[in-house]
Amino acid sequence: MGRAHEVRAASMAKTAAIKSKLYSRFGKELYIAAKNGVPDPDMNLALKRKIAEAKQNQVPADVIKRAIDKAKGGSDENYTECRYEGFGPGSSTVIVDCLTDNTNRSYTEVKTCFNKSKGAKLANAGAVSFNYENVGLFEFPYEDEDGMLEAMMEAEVDVQDISVEDGIMEVKTSFQDFGKAQDAIETLIPGVEFSVCEATMLPNEYVTLTDPEEVEAFNKLMSMLNDADDVNKIYTNVRSAE
Repeated sequence: MGRAHEVRAASMAKTAAIKSKLYSRFGKELYIAAKNGVPDPDMNLALKRKIAEAKQNQVPADVIKRAIDKAKGGSDENYTECRYEGFGPGSSTVIVDCLTDNTNRSYTEVKTCFNKSKGAKLANAGAVSFNYENVGLFEFPYEDEDGMLEAMMEAEVDVQDISVEDGIMEVKTSFQDFGKAQDAIETLIPGVEFSVCEATMLPNEYVTLTDPEEVEAFNKLMSMLNDADDVNKIYTNVRSAE
C-alpha cells in the first residue's frame, strides 16, 4: 500500500487523537456544569450553554449524554481547575488551564512539557496572564454590524469589538457578559451556527516565530501539552510559527 497509505493512516490517527482530547475536555466540563447545578439543561443555564458549545464543536450526542448521566448517577468524581503560566521559545508566552482530579499529577505533566522544550520555562502565577484579557468571543455568518450592536446594547452587553470579514462577523465582549451575548445573538439570528463560541483569553499583543529552532521547540511544546491528559485549554500569544 506504500507511503501514501502510511501518511493517510498517520493523519487519521492524529485526527482521532484530537477528537478524543476534545471529547474528554467537554465530558469533564459538562459533568462539572451538571453536578454544580441541576443535571437538566432546562433548569441549569450553565449546562445549557455548555451543551450548545459542545454541539458547535461537533461533540457527539452520546458523549454529552454520558457526562450528564454520570452527574445524575451521583458520581463522586471531583475535578479541580488549575492554571499554569510560562514562557516559550523566542518571545512566546503560554497559559495552560487544567481540569484534574490530581493537582500534583497535572503540575508534573505541565512542568515536564516545559522542561523538555528548548527555551521554555514555567513562571509564577500572573507573570504571563497580566498581558492577556478574558473575553467572550463569537464568530458566525452575519454582516449587519449596526443591527448586532443594537441587539447587544438592548441586552446590556459590554461589547469590546464587532467586525466583519468575508461575510463572517466576529463579536468580542467582556468575559462576564458571555452568556448574555450568546443569548442576544441567538435571539437576533435564530438557528445561528457559530464557528467560534467561547469564553477565552486573548493576548494584548501577538508574535510570529520565524527562527526554525524556535518554531520546532514551540510546536513540540504545543504537541506535548495537547497530549497531556489533564490539560484542558491552552492560550498563547503566537499568531503563527512557520
